[in-house]
Amino acid sequence: MSLRRVAVTGLGMVSPFAGDPADFFARLLAGESAIRMLRTDDAPRPLNLPFVTCPAFDPEATLGRPLAGTMDRFAQLAMAAAFDAWTDAGLERAAGEGEDRRSWGVAWGTALGGTLAYEKGYRELWQKGRERISPLSVVLGMNNAANAHISIQLGLGGISMSHTVACASSAIAIGEAFRRIRSGEAAVMLTGGSDAPQAYGVARAWEALRVLAGGDEETAAGACRPFHAERSGLVLGEGGAALVLEDWERAVARGARIHGEIVGYASTCDHSHLVRPEVAGQVRALDGALADAGLTPADIDYVNAHGTATPEGDSVEAAALRAVFGERAGTLAVSATKSMHGHQLGAAGAVEAIVTLLALREGAVPPTAHLDAIDPACAGLDHVTAARRDQPLRAALSNSFAFGGSNAVLAFRAVR
Repeated sequence: MSLRRVAVTGLGMVSPFAGDPADFFARLLAGESAIRMLRTDDAPRPLNLPFVTCPAFDPEATLGRPLAGTMDRFAQLAMAAAFDAWTDAGLERAAGEGEDRRSWGVAWGTALGGTLAYEKGYRELWQKGRERISPLSVVLGMNNAANAHISIQLGLGGISMSHTVACASSAIAIGEAFRRIRSGEAAVMLTGGSDAPQAYGVARAWEALRVLAGGDEETAAGACRPFHAERSGLVLGEGGAALVLEDWERAVARGARIHGEIVGYASTCDHSHLVRPEVAGQVRALDGALADAGLTPADIDYVNAHGTATPEGDSVEAAALRAVFGERAGTLAVSATKSMHGHQLGAAGAVEAIVTLLALREGAVPPTAHLDAIDPACAGLDHVTAARRDQPLRAALSNSFAFGGSNAVLAFRAVR
């Protein structure tokens, strides 16, 4: 069986900067941070931590009140991003005459699902003493709500799957969607991820892990410092990002604009520890993605690192990159854009896949912001610091490494 080429024809995003993916990418190239302080008045102790939100996103204005009212915020973010990607791909929401969407599908990633809906129910039961909660709670909170709504709104009758693999959720969703098209099972797949981790219980749970960066009004924007010698942890954020993947020949035949080509994917498990990453597992994922793409380390010009700014995570990722790329590592452009857009958990892989595709398309690498002192344990790579770097890019990797030891790497190639 011959494998089909897979084009990326649509990009969509709910951005913390309020613009489209091109505007989002331009902000990253400029080194602009979306990180601000999030404050709540929750009892017994308010939240006060660096965070990334999408304050301009109005789900009722974007989706309409009836549709938005049937969704938790993570699904609202998903639907808005999906609609934008679909439009960007030049596709209509309703199937055209003779267009058969029964094999077109959805693969979506979310680490948390509808935690805001569930938390609202818990508050009503335990804080307000109510005996009943909303009858929509189950369908608002279920992890597959996002892909279900996307399938319904776009009339996609093929597979509709939800991937919950912590921080690798949407990278794995994209990879699995890629495989469906490459094998010929589907001609079009809508894929991506979304999460809204600002539920009080979720934020406090992450706080308890002691992996969150601290900050105040003056320092919040620079709170996330991947690969820095004095990095102190990650910054959570909400977001939604979507891609339309399409059979290459179909995309060319209809005259679609092609943002880039997805050429490889691999996923592995460290199988050693729930929260402590392992070099060997990441190496297998990197090697696997290169092999799947038919590429060598010499073919890769850029890596969008997972780079969360946790002390152990960044040094392990740097070691894995050095192990795979060898002498090439010293001239391999690497940046961690979570330094500016935070960590959107299940949406992170999709956000960074879009960043990687736009870097290839534009021939421009965004920096790792705030990286003015590289940790010696993270040295040996060509970290892009302080400012954007303009250079021709042939192929790139996007890394997503998750709690549970799950690793996913996506390989993309530029289209000229």
